[in-house]
Amino acid sequence: MRPVLVAFGRALLSQLHYRMLMLTFLPFVLSVLVWGLALWWGLQPMIDWLQKNYFAGNDGWGIANYVPAWLGLGALKTVIVPWLALWALLPLMILTALLFVGAFALPATARHIGRRHFPDLELRKGGSLLGGMWTSFSAFLLFCVLWLVTLPLWLIPPFAFLIPLVLWGWLTYRVFAYEALAAHADKEEMRALLRIHRWPLLLIGVIAGAMGAAPTILWLGGALWLVIFPLLAAGSIWLYVLVFVFTGLWFEYYCLAALAKYRAAGQAAIIIAERHDSRVIHQLSDVTDTSSPDQA
Repeated sequence: MRPVLVAFGRALLSQLHYRMLMLTFLPFVLSVLVWGLALWWGLQPMIDWLQKNYFAGNDGWGIANYVPAWLGLGALKTVIVPWLALWALLPLMILTALLFVGAFALPATARHIGRRHFPDLELRKGGSLLGGMWTSFSAFLLFCVLWLVTLPLWLIPPFAFLIPLVLWGWLTYRVFAYEALAAHADKEEMRALLRIHRWPLLLIGVIAGAMGAAPTILWLGGALWLVIFPLLAAGSIWLYVLVFVFTGLWFEYYCLAALAKYRAAGQAAIIIAERHDSRVIHQLSDVTDTSSPDQA
């Protein structure tokens, strides 16, 4: 537990560094541009499609519309369709921020931490750009499927908290652990460290998942939420980017410290083995020397 807390503290201090704060700027701007254009052109058609295919003319939804109207909450039906549309798009917004952070921020954090805190750690480059992209894509594809499948369970209060926490924890563990070790560890070291430190890394992922789920609270508004939606969307995207950068720093510090200890332990084992072999050879030579006069 102590290495996890130490890595957290070091990541928090590094996050306050002006260079790390600047790393959030480019992914944020790119994400806002992409989704600003996408929502400008596609949000209203998507809302119309949902209204036409799932609400208008549907008996079940007709009853659901009648009940709020009977309770004096008729305006609720004008909020629920845009709310569902944007919640369905939320995983894609997260994916966009994650991809931009992975492309522009995480390599810079790895270089920053490696140069300042682990200068003697050899770069063995067991990971690759394609490997990182595949890990991120495959993990997030499963994340999106589970997000959509479990969406009805979010109506149950305990699951509304636990589901995003678990999903975020697993996603961050899968993506960021690979990225943290990609430059410094070789493939064998990556497999060994991900196996040995599976549970501490998953714990970091779950805690980071709680921080990553926090921006979704901004999406739980009423009618006012639709009025200030552009500001909420931009704010939530920036928070996602900030959480991703901090999470990358946390994983970097923990994984590189674990890698340094792993290599030191391996080197110590080699030295011990060499000393043991030298003692065995020395003992054999002594036996040979003592037996030589008898044979003569």
